[in-house]
Amino acid sequence: METKAETRQLETPIKITVAVTYLIMVIVNALANILPINGIDTGAISDSYPNLFAPAGLTFSIWGVIYLLLLGYTLYQFGLFQGDKSKVKTELLRKIGIVFSASSVVNAAWIFSWHYRMIGLSVILMLVILLSLIYINQLILKEKLDQKEKLFIRLPFSVYFGWITVATIANITTLLVDIGWNGFGISESIWTILIIVIGLVIGAVTMIRNHDIAYGLVIIWAYAGILIKHMSQDGFAGQYTGIIMTVIACIVLMGVAIGYVLFAKKQAPTSLK
Repeated sequence: METKAETRQLETPIKITVAVTYLIMVIVNALANILPINGIDTGAISDSYPNLFAPAGLTFSIWGVIYLLLLGYTLYQFGLFQGDKSKVKTELLRKIGIVFSASSVVNAAWIFSWHYRMIGLSVILMLVILLSLIYINQLILKEKLDQKEKLFIRLPFSVYFGWITVATIANITTLLVDIGWNGFGISESIWTILIIVIGLVIGAVTMIRNHDIAYGLVIIWAYAGILIKHMSQDGFAGQYTGIIMTVIACIVLMGVAIGYVLFAKKQAPTSLK
């Protein structure tokens, strides 16, 4: 049986790996637009594959929030903000740390695949990130967390998971544009409406099942970005009424779903994490 000292020795390399891979992810994402990588910034590449699902550019500012929350997690797993060390869920942090470190490297690799227009590879990498976050969130859901743990462990991965859910759909949409898919003769606007509805169903079911309001709010943020893109003059200037009405309806429905989760938590606070 491992002693506490031996356990700490095993944990330290994981903590360092989490910090290093987090920094790699953030630095690569920053350099992608500062340099920029391959002479073009991340948003410009997205714009070069025009589709009706893409959100307004300001929507991507959520990455700043995600990186800040993940920084909080990274510092927390190092020992900051933990308080009573005897109550720290070291095994949970160890498991998350291993998967998160791998996903951070994949995130950085995604940037290179995207900037060098290897769209098929970028979809595969995005799916790896998505699966990693599904696994991490399932690990978290199995634990009973106090308020501090919800802030530094659950919240970062809820927000990250929510955004990657929508980003995966957007990435696959870009791939379809890249290969010149004709949609079986069905108009792009109809396919976009279908994708938006599917995204809502996935998002709402995930949020309700996980009792994860933060995840749901991120879906609303992403859909608000799509709405802005469709209504703004530098976007689609209101050309696609069906898409606009669908997005508005989806935002309202997600709001209702969030209300349901809030109500359920008030009704049974001890049974919901």
